[in-house]
Amino acid sequence: MQSGTARTHKWVLEYEPEAAKGPEPLMGWTAAGDTVGQVSLKFTSLDMAKKFAEDKGLAYTVLAERSKTIRPRNYGDNFRYKPPEDEGA
Repeated sequence: MQSGTARTHKWVLEYEPEAAKGPEPLMGWTAAGDTVGQVSLKFTSLDMAKKFAEDKGLAYTVLAERSKTIRPRNYGDNFRYKPPEDEGA
């Protein structure tokens, strides 16, 4: 599998859940009392996401973008011998 970065530079608007998740009485699965947690809106820019939230009267918090470092690797690296670290020195 190759994890690329194409189509990952979008801003996501997610709603805060109104109720805590808990076990469903019949089957015991985790269930939520509301369906808002299933909604996730994607925007191409931060300004568009902010404008949408302001137009709908929603309070919002902007989280800082996390940087991801991609280390190039080869398939052969999975089988390369790595000597044990010298713990006694």
